[in-house]
Amino acid sequence: MIGGYNGKILFVDLSKGELEEKALTEDLARAFLGGYGIGARILYEMMRPGADPLGPDNVLGFIPGPAAGTKALFSGRYTIVHKSPVTGGWNDANSGGYFGPELKKAGYDAVFVSGISPQPVYLWLKDGVAEIRDASHLWGLDTKETWAVLQEELGDDRVRVVAIGPSGERMSLLACPINDGHRAPGRGGGGAVMGSKKLKAIAVRGTGTVPVAKPEKILEINKAVVKLMRQHPATPAWSNYGTTSLTAASILSGDCAVKNWAGAGIVDFGEERAQKLSGTALDRFKVRKYACFNCPLGCGAEYEVNTGRWPLGPTERPEYETSGAFGPALLCAEEDALLKANDICNRYGLDTISAGMTIAWAMECYDRGILTKEDLDGIELTWGNGEAIIALLQKMADGEGCGAVLANGSAYAARVWNKGAEYLLTASGIEIPMHDPRLGPGLARTYQFDPTPGRHVKGGIGIRQLGLPPEEKYVYEGTGEADLKATTFREVFNSLGFCLFAQHVGVTPKEIFAYTGAIMGIPFTAEDSFETGLRILNMRLAFNLREGIKPADCTISPRVVGKPPLTAGPLAGVTIDNEQLARNFFAAADWDLATGKPSRRSLQQLGYLEDVIRDLYGS
Repeated sequence: MIGGYNGKILFVDLSKGELEEKALTEDLARAFLGGYGIGARILYEMMRPGADPLGPDNVLGFIPGPAAGTKALFSGRYTIVHKSPVTGGWNDANSGGYFGPELKKAGYDAVFVSGISPQPVYLWLKDGVAEIRDASHLWGLDTKETWAVLQEELGDDRVRVVAIGPSGERMSLLACPINDGHRAPGRGGGGAVMGSKKLKAIAVRGTGTVPVAKPEKILEINKAVVKLMRQHPATPAWSNYGTTSLTAASILSGDCAVKNWAGAGIVDFGEERAQKLSGTALDRFKVRKYACFNCPLGCGAEYEVNTGRWPLGPTERPEYETSGAFGPALLCAEEDALLKANDICNRYGLDTISAGMTIAWAMECYDRGILTKEDLDGIELTWGNGEAIIALLQKMADGEGCGAVLANGSAYAARVWNKGAEYLLTASGIEIPMHDPRLGPGLARTYQFDPTPGRHVKGGIGIRQLGLPPEEKYVYEGTGEADLKATTFREVFNSLGFCLFAQHVGVTPKEIFAYTGAIMGIPFTAEDSFETGLRILNMRLAFNLREGIKPADCTISPRVVGKPPLTAGPLAGVTIDNEQLARNFFAAADWDLATGKPSRRSLQQLGYLEDVIRDLYGS
């Protein structure tokens, strides 16, 4: 077996209570790497089209990449994959911390779970041995309580746990698993899928090592990466304040959502309030830094909050996306409300982006008289009202009253209540994250047409465009090749198990390709990366095509692309030509814009996609 892999995948059928280990073949590892690459390949083979996302036929995968568990820096990520109960199509979401590397050190390259258990269970994986155990005593606990109980029960404080909280148990469509107490593969309803299977948690402990081809070379690359970091001007801010180093500037520049995407930060929020949500202000609660597995940056922080309306005790620093969704998107600059919202989401297992933006939708509907105080169980959901935000979020977490509807997201609530759809800010039914396509136009194509919609961590030219001058970014001709190249590299980067923040502090594709070769023991060039990334991208697309999802079904809310444009602030007058960006990308990828199908020729050239060709073309 090539380096970076144990050569073993665990398949769990909870309906039958059966565990089966299968070999990971070298061909599969070479062609799809890990993470959602291998995940898309296996789910396409295992799942029938039309499977109920909350039924026994949905398959839930937990997959680190070949870098995870090795000594390569920034290698702490893992990915969950499944059919999304939010969008009805392919879903992947990734997370940092220690769970993914621990899974590799425990002897497994991936775990895939199907079926539904008759009672709550958890998986216990230790050094190549797997068990299904009763979790009745864990049902009802929050994610942090679950982790603590399992460490005590298993007699090892180094046990790593990914668990759902009460929101996942109730199958809230906003629910997500939480690992290491506060790290989340947050988007697309993975917590609801775990809850539907009665899978409370996976606990892992590994004392093994992940084999690599050239360990000395990895250490050599590590030195080069550290040197790049030290030279990069953004490193101190990222290291000291993490993603919250972006918060104030993003609010004021037009990058961050303001007033449910209808406002401008400099006008409707202001610099003073923006600074209150920055890491420099919030870090008065900081107790210590937090770093994920083998991370030299340490962008996280543990807080302790013992004052204010909600004394939380030990908690964590909110990330930028959380700060945006519970701050300017709601016109709220009450830092204690932000900290409380973050804590609720971590404990109950809720996607902070979708939770905050669902409240933003409800808040605008309340402001416009579409939702009443009676609709919201007596809550006066006025703009910026921290007390009301926390009251409504707690109802969502508990699944009570109006919160039982809102816990399934804004698009679901608009359908159930049959009102307010014109104020949704979604891509194919999932709430938009906190980076604005009106500032980085390429994000419109990514949000709308990536096989995993509404994700800022997918590839493309959008994030890079955020800092470009208008004469460079608002160009809609000839973007396809650059967009495809950036997208395919990100497919590889994510599937390998590296953290995106490495690129923010100077790590380049050169170092990633070198790491890949040193880990796996095979040459890995830019050309290899492009071909592999395109294969993975097409595999995710094929999953959606088989579900009947066509380009015409891939929607994005008009407001987020400037239709109509804002009338004030730095993005005033901007309207994005998302249709042209899509045409450019589809042409570059050799996808048909009407059907979404990749050409037969391109699929044949990529290899390993023979069943996709048969399904799309009949032979």
